Amino acid sequence: MGLETVVAGIIEKGKEQTKVILQEADEEVTGILKKAKGEAEKEREELEDAVRAEAEQLKKQEISSAHLRVKREALNARQAMFEEVQKNVADRIGSISDEKNAKFLEALLKKHATAGSRIYSNKKDKTLVERISKLEYAGSIDCLGGVVIESSDRTVQYDYTYDTILQDINEKSLKQVSGMLLG
Repeated sequence: MGLETVVAGIIEKGKEQTKVILQEADEEVTGILKKAKGEAEKEREELEDAVRAEAEQLKKQEISSAHLRVKREALNARQAMFEEVQKNVADRIGSISDEKNAKFLEALLKKHATAGSRIYSNKKDKTLVERISKLEYAGSIDCLGGVVIESSDRTVQYDYTYDTILQDINEKSLKQVSGMLLG
């Protein structure tokens, strides 16, 4: 065996070892790349899921916010309509005929006045109230009409003004109307 054969054997053995090392390196690189691709795919899917969930949450919030705005606008519209009706009713009460007003005041006084009481009314109705009632006229108040009757000891006032009666009716009506509309 000559030196050339030994060198050729070493070179051949070196080539085989290099081939094995390169093959192992290729397999290792392929494994690392496969693992990296798998992790990247998993991370991409997780990010997509998170983005989808956040988008869905934002969508729900926007829908909820839109429903709230619609309800608020509807309530504001109902309130405006109700206030307009109240104003119209107050205007009609303010323009009630003297004859009807006298009948209403007589009915209120007949039902609620007691001896010794004092009575208040608006300026417009002062003469009428003094004419139909024997009670002491205590003064004028700012109201659409009706009367306030004060007890003889001046500790209790009973408010029978058209304003208060209208307010009571409006509160009861508002509950009924709201029940029908929101029902």
